[in-house]
Amino acid sequence: MLERYKTVRAFGSKKIVIKKSRFIGYAKPVHTEEEAIAFIEEIKKKHWNATHNCSAYVIGERDEVQKASDDGEPSGTAGKPILEVIKHQGLKDTAIVVTRYFGGIMLGAGGLIRAYSDGAVAAIEGAEAIEKVLHQEVLVEVDYTWLGKVENELRNRQMRMGETYYTDKVTLTCLPVYGDSDSFMEWMVDLTQGQASIQKGEPAYYIEGE
Repeated sequence: MLERYKTVRAFGSKKIVIKKSRFIGYAKPVHTEEEAIAFIEEIKKKHWNATHNCSAYVIGERDEVQKASDDGEPSGTAGKPILEVIKHQGLKDTAIVVTRYFGGIMLGAGGLIRAYSDGAVAAIEGAEAIEKVLHQEVLVEVDYTWLGKVENELRNRQMRMGETYYTDKVTLTCLPVYGDSDSFMEWMVDLTQGQASIQKGEPAYYIEGE
């Protein structure tokens, strides 16, 4: 698993107008090629009367799946520029569709490349680019006598936290950054003088800064 990667937050869109042609950029996070294809078909159905619905997507930790479609525009003037924007911004698991309603003015090959690039950038702005960071769930079980000290130290460390469970003991769900999880566990052993029961849970991605 990647320790961090960039993608878009959620489905989003944004419109721009270039020489009377209306471009609507749509972006969405996708995790499989099937999701990407379904998203593209959804936009095509929504804009069945558009001049073109051009698209591209990148999927996989190492960008294993990359596809682009010009949807009737001259070869290389639409899908590829959209794909290049996704790659240039370092986004993963992202699909973009740029819908065009022709405004009567020919843009030429260079103009189309710039227009679809701008449409892709608009789509990403509408969907909001974010960075996801891999965290490791660490469950820390302590006696109630340790709770105040442990919670205070975790606050000082600005540790991301999950649920806290109260039974005969207290179980704190700590979420250190994945690469720091082993050192965090060692620190917790020292902090509690070996009195805590500590075990790893599942890794999970969280949005940076939230």
